[in-house]
Amino acid sequence: MTVNDDSFTNWKIREEIAESMIPIIGKLHRERDVTVLLHSRSLVNKSVVSILKTHRFARQIAGEELSVTETLPFLQALTTLDLGPSQIDIGMLAATYWADDRGLSVAEFTAGAVAGATGDNKIERCEGRDVVLYGFGRIGRLVARLLIEKSGSGNGLRLRAIVVRGGGGRAAEDLVKRASLLRRDSIHGQFQGTITVDEANSTIVANGNEIKVIYADDPSAVDYTAYGIKNAILIDNTGKWRDREGLSKHLRPGIDKVVLTAPGKGDVPNIVHGVNHDMIKPDEQILSCASCTTNAIVPPLKAMADEYGVLRGHVETVHSFTNDQNLLDNYHKSDRRGRSAPLNMVITETGAASAVAKALPDLQAKITGSSIRVPVPDVSIAILNLQLARETTREEVLDHLRNVSLTSPLKRQIDFVTAPDAVSNDFIGSRHASIVDAGATKVEGDNAILYLWYDNEFGYSCQVVRVVQHISGVEYPTYPAPLA
Repeated sequence: MTVNDDSFTNWKIREEIAESMIPIIGKLHRERDVTVLLHSRSLVNKSVVSILKTHRFARQIAGEELSVTETLPFLQALTTLDLGPSQIDIGMLAATYWADDRGLSVAEFTAGAVAGATGDNKIERCEGRDVVLYGFGRIGRLVARLLIEKSGSGNGLRLRAIVVRGGGGRAAEDLVKRASLLRRDSIHGQFQGTITVDEANSTIVANGNEIKVIYADDPSAVDYTAYGIKNAILIDNTGKWRDREGLSKHLRPGIDKVVLTAPGKGDVPNIVHGVNHDMIKPDEQILSCASCTTNAIVPPLKAMADEYGVLRGHVETVHSFTNDQNLLDNYHKSDRRGRSAPLNMVITETGAASAVAKALPDLQAKITGSSIRVPVPDVSIAILNLQLARETTREEVLDHLRNVSLTSPLKRQIDFVTAPDAVSNDFIGSRHASIVDAGATKVEGDNAILYLWYDNEFGYSCQVVRVVQHISGVEYPTYPAPLA
């Protein structure tokens, strides 16, 4: 049933229902390592209003709103099952069930849809995998937030240490500043939890997670086993080394794999989760998560190529300014980036187009690209102009991309928005790699122009963590399984 949004009484009823969902979601997460999703959006640690808003914006394929009255029975049914670690999308369960009368009860349908997570089929919690962050800038701190958030379920990823340049004789003061930058962020808001500093042990304690702060100016100076770290995945957020030779410096005692949060050079694999992460070789020790823009354009490009074929394309990114630009005009090795970032639109280059070939080697279409940095601190937009292999219509393209965002294996990468007044600030904190703006989409014959928003900081950090989960063996399956 659908509740009337105009009724205050019905709003209070929905509010009460959402409140009753919170302890169920929390218990499933803590005790069984089950992450409850609603059309790929996590409901873990969400407030009553956040749960209601997620229902409001996570729409069914038909474009109808999904109500908590329709999803609560599926959440209750999960509590009766012997579940193992998994992600379960009650939005997909409800949408599928209410759209097709199978003659089954909610409990029977739910048990069948998540059978792979129950009984003899379920996987057990794996031993924790250590993670080290090398560099603690914009991406490093957001990745830290995500790792700390996920550690609450015991899902196997443990942030053990961060490595930063030497603190000199004022290490205690440096430690406090690092903790403060993790605690408060001008764009992404307050850290959700508590942070304390143990100066004597050079440790930041975040939500009970003890994170060692290691000072080093060079990777070769660190023996991670001295800190009890073993078989760890190191995430390099500095971008200082981007080829295999340079990144190999990180393969020190205690480090098993290295993940770069910048485009890799040479034979370093560039991975876009959802597109080519399943091609990572088990013995591969060094890989890259490509760039934020590559992660934004490759999933929708694959979705379009699979359905329509792509003959050629061009991507123009309107990108928020970054820390490698100057606040005021000053010397810079790149001519235009030396001009004031908050005062100018700055034409610059992007390697995202050329990186497409690494992530989508089967795509033979030539993709070109360029970029303009603009005076906003976060959230960018990629304008993807494609010549398709066949003619289509705007309605057909939007239906296809909406379906991809809801039911396909790319649903964690691609989001879909129909709001006619959407602007960049609306997408701060999005966990998707890119968001299709339906209202801006243009299609004429064999030409399609997609406008793709992306949080170039947080959305990209989510993609990085997904890759780390995959290579560490703690990327738990999602139920019901996405449609191929």
